Amino acid sequence: MDGSDLLRRFCIGDPALADESGSLWTERLDARTRALITVGALVAVSAPEASVRGAVDAATGVGVRPDEVIAVLDGVVPVVGMPRAVAAAPRIAAALGYAEELCVSDDGR
Repeated sequence: MDGSDLLRRFCIGDPALADESGSLWTERLDARTRALITVGALVAVSAPEASVRGAVDAATGVGVRPDEVIAVLDGVVPVVGMPRAVAAAPRIAAALGYAEELCVSDDGR
């Protein structure tokens, strides 16, 4: 299936997509790109820590560097807003193995 056919099926709400979606995802995007998109999407939906940790682990498992994960967090700010990115930052930090102290301000907040 090509991209325009898939887009048409999304536009018309083809119910079969629930079982078939992801074909272009795996055919056209490499594992690193998919992993970075997943992290960004989880930040966008305020996913729980376990989901973020799993996605970050998967990302680092395919060669994504910690600074690239952090760049995704920074990159989604214009789309999702600073409050959502700030809320996700401790989950990203924990998933990357940073100490809890990293997410505490100088005044203890």
